[in-house]
Amino acid sequence: MAEKTITVRQKRSYIACMPKTRGTLRALGLRKIGDTNVLPDRPEIRGMIARVPHLIEIIVSDKKGS
Repeated sequence: MAEKTITVRQKRSYIACMPKTRGTLRALGLRKIGDTNVLPDRPEIRGMIARVPHLIEIIVSDKKGS
C-alpha cells in the first residue's frame, strides 16, 4: 500500500512572525532556513501547512511500498 507523504522545506525566516506561527513551524519540525522534514499526509498536518504557506515549500509524494 502506498502512503502519501509531504516534504516541507523552510524557505523564509520567522523572525518577524507571531509566536503562534513560530510554534507551528516548530511543530512541523523546522528550525531554520533550508531545513526539510518528511511528514505523513494527514488533515492535521495540512492544517499546520495552511497557517504558514508564505514561509515553506511543499512537495507531495507517494512512498513506494511492497
